[in-house]
Amino acid sequence: MSGAVGPETLPGVPRRLWHQNLSLLRDRRLHRMLDLAGHELRFGLPAAGDGVLVWGRSPTAWRGEAIAARRHAPLVRVEDAFLRSVHPGRARSEPPLGLLIDPVGVHFDSAAPSRMEQILQATDLQNSNLLARAEANVARIRQLHLSKYNNFDLSLPTPDPGFVLIVDQTKGDASIRHSGASEVTFRAMLDCALRDHPEARIVIRTHPETAAQLRPGHFGPADAGVRVTLLTAPVSPHHLLAAAAEVYTVSSQLGFEAILHGHRPRVFGQPFYAGWGLTRDEQPITRRNRRLTAEQLFAGAMLLAPLWYDPCRDRLCPLEDAIDQLEAQTRAFREDRHGHVAAGMRLWKRSRLQAIFGVERPLRFRYDPAAADRLAVATGRNLLIWAGKEPYGFDPKAPCLRVEDGFLRSRGLGADLVPPLSVVTDDLGIYYDPSRPSRLEALIACPLPMGGRERAMALLERVRAAGVSKYNLPATPLPPLPEGYRILVPGQVEDDASIRKGAGAVRTNLGLLQAVRVANPGAVVIYKPHPDVVAGLRPGAIPPEVLAGLADAVLPLADPVALLAEVAEVWTMTSLLGFEALIRGVPVTCLGAPFYAGWGLTRDQAPTPARRGTADLATLVHATLIAYPRYWDPVSRQPCPPEVVLDRLSSGTIPAPGALNRLVAKAQGLFASYAHLWR
Repeated sequence: MSGAVGPETLPGVPRRLWHQNLSLLRDRRLHRMLDLAGHELRFGLPAAGDGVLVWGRSPTAWRGEAIAARRHAPLVRVEDAFLRSVHPGRARSEPPLGLLIDPVGVHFDSAAPSRMEQILQATDLQNSNLLARAEANVARIRQLHLSKYNNFDLSLPTPDPGFVLIVDQTKGDASIRHSGASEVTFRAMLDCALRDHPEARIVIRTHPETAAQLRPGHFGPADAGVRVTLLTAPVSPHHLLAAAAEVYTVSSQLGFEAILHGHRPRVFGQPFYAGWGLTRDEQPITRRNRRLTAEQLFAGAMLLAPLWYDPCRDRLCPLEDAIDQLEAQTRAFREDRHGHVAAGMRLWKRSRLQAIFGVERPLRFRYDPAAADRLAVATGRNLLIWAGKEPYGFDPKAPCLRVEDGFLRSRGLGADLVPPLSVVTDDLGIYYDPSRPSRLEALIACPLPMGGRERAMALLERVRAAGVSKYNLPATPLPPLPEGYRILVPGQVEDDASIRKGAGAVRTNLGLLQAVRVANPGAVVIYKPHPDVVAGLRPGAIPPEVLAGLADAVLPLADPVALLAEVAEVWTMTSLLGFEALIRGVPVTCLGAPFYAGWGLTRDQAPTPARRGTADLATLVHATLIAYPRYWDPVSRQPCPPEVVLDRLSSGTIPAPGALNRLVAKAQGLFASYAHLWR
């Protein structure tokens, strides 16, 4: 689901909002989200018809509250939504992806209703489309391990299943005080858990800000004992909730997430999710008399109440788009959190690779893979190696990710030093090498996640409609093509790794054309040489006099996507054009074993790995264009989902390569015979 969300998202909020807080003055994300919703945020005193904005129940909110009361102006409160960012805001000043803007109250203050409570109490939450969205998004959040903050480590071990989970919070947090609780409540909660479960293991989960030494919590090492464990490691909350037998909380958001995992948590405060029949409440809230399902609670709290923001496309968006964005950001964090030593990376690519992989810790470059591996082991980093530069038999000691360009790459060739908008990372092998398993193979073999089929088919339709391919080069209009049964034959770079690793008996462009002609003597054969070969930068050229006897048309500058609309089928060794033909409904015959062969979608003339089974087109597209690559937005300069890169490639809103890249690209054309120096 996509599209902007209009000003109707904020009913009851005056168009102009005033504040008296310097931190709000500097909050660009808040200003922008309100602006997109049709509101204006100003510093100063309100006039008639204006409102006053304060941050929740913060220590400075009293100033705005006093001014609103004095001037009889509506008071509006803002708080972070429940999927916020990778890091806590206090740790990195990272802006939120969502906000709760409330002209009624504040969701964690149980003393009075809030807009969220009104939504949960009175809105029609039986709508089947709304509940289907809620169910799909709950499944995605659980599968992706998303929470309010997401700087945890999925690889960390979880305590053995069956424990009682006690959720700590930071001292002095407004959500504790305003949910009818105090520091004493936390001690009472632990005592209650020990009494209720005299034989069980108790795990106290420390708040992420306490673990980061930003704010103290209520429990410490002194509380650990024979049965009680203090968990300070950044373990995924979803792993914890899946393994816990019971959950005890005061007012933590983890109680809400526990409900999404099927728990009925015991709640000692009065948070927004209590009182709806989904919790065991120590302090019942009598005015909340409606009984909700977990999906209805989620629909109100996550789909209807918040404003969500897409930072790449600078627009308000539905929750689904915010999840897409957070998925991209958390994947980057999880892969890069320990830092990398990068090997085999060409000089001209390093700035882009630094932007993609070096946010958490700057990349350290070594050209030699063995030296890079030693440095990675010595510094506790991972090894990042350009897949084509991995030596035969190389056995890295550090955790290793192999890197290659992605399948929606750029507007221009890598040979022209145009940096990529997408890369693939592979911890098992690499997609073009069928001699060993790859992460892409594993993803194709996996069942689609909840909503994955719909997302893949929507992306596929957009790719088809936009005519987007890997390189998106300027192309000449197609000339009149010979009539008849047309077969498109894409040429390849003959020393390319995909040929060396994945080709069968036919390993040259000449051999490919000869095989096509022998098998299809009456067909119209259209040959499109590879752009790098045409430029004289890579091997694979066929003498014109030989080519004339094998191809009925040679179109070096034609748009490959336009050609696909004019042909009956494609014959290839391992070219990505075979994949682009498949996703456009064009039959493909493979004389090699590219990543898309062997799944029952192509006519395979060469052996393919027996480990490959069957897959449908949606599964192939989801794995290849969504799950496998990492995307980077050159406009916002941050990780992004594939839909954003598709927007950039479709609209052309991509910053041009630097002047140095353009200069070197021109120079390399003059010195093509020395291409090994920059490749």
